[in-house]
Amino acid sequence: MKNSSNNPSKYDMLSQTIKTGIITSNLIPMFAGLTLSMYTHQIGIFDKWLEILLALIGSSLVIASAGAFNNLYERDIDAIMERTKGRPTVTGEINPYVVMIMATLMAFIGIIALWFTTPTAAYLGFLGLFFYVFPYTIWSKRFTYLNTEIGSISGAMPPLIGWAAIDSNILHPAIIGLFIITVIWQMPHFYAIALRKQKDYTAAKIPMLPVAKGVKRTYIQTNFYLIILLAASFLFNTISIGLTLMAFTLSLGWLILNIYGYKKMETHKWATLLFIYSLIHMVVLFSTVIIYSLVSVIFELY
Repeated sequence: MKNSSNNPSKYDMLSQTIKTGIITSNLIPMFAGLTLSMYTHQIGIFDKWLEILLALIGSSLVIASAGAFNNLYERDIDAIMERTKGRPTVTGEINPYVVMIMATLMAFIGIIALWFTTPTAAYLGFLGLFFYVFPYTIWSKRFTYLNTEIGSISGAMPPLIGWAAIDSNILHPAIIGLFIITVIWQMPHFYAIALRKQKDYTAAKIPMLPVAKGVKRTYIQTNFYLIILLAASFLFNTISIGLTLMAFTLSLGWLILNIYGYKKMETHKWATLLFIYSLIHMVVLFSTVIIYSLVSVIFELY
């Protein structure tokens, strides 16, 4: 009898192909944008239940499509990197044509689902998918250390999509602030990943910042973005002083850990600490926005 670990289930293969972990992590900022829009416009939960459901379905499918297209295109470099060489798209356990068809269908259905919330949400969903597949995956990831900055545009689309599913006006200061914070957050987060997996990226010849410019440059640039993130915390003033203070405190803790870790810790441990903290920062901050928005809506409308 063969070891089950060598024969992944269809669910496991699908999960790795569409990157379910990334879907889940992106739905948190999407819901933050959605609930923030409901709070800002004083809209009850049950008044927009269909839009909420369609935003969940549409966003999930568009993000899944992006992950599948990414896996399909990067099979050659995934085969070199230790953390990705077991993906079904690399091992051949899933047919590339099946992945292509699946990714295309998910993109189409996802954008249609978003269209039935608002056309703006659908446009943003398409824009996020386009930026992830073309400017990031195909055009920049293999050729420039600025790939993280370029990819941050698509990574910051979920809160915009969530907001637009309720209200098409994405120029409101509240959602602009959330979008900017989401963009800036990604640089120190992905730099930490690149530091942890520097050998993999070097072997695959992917010019992530630590590979192209070195560890010290990565440390300095991480500090630069964390200082911007600190300043960006005040964009929450349009929503709540409490959220502003929480965002500022979380970012300050990140900056302190970066300085301490670089000076006192081995590179991999320092990078792992930053990576874990970046996830805590994201989950705590966006979950607080969601809870704050929902509680405010419930207390003011019901």
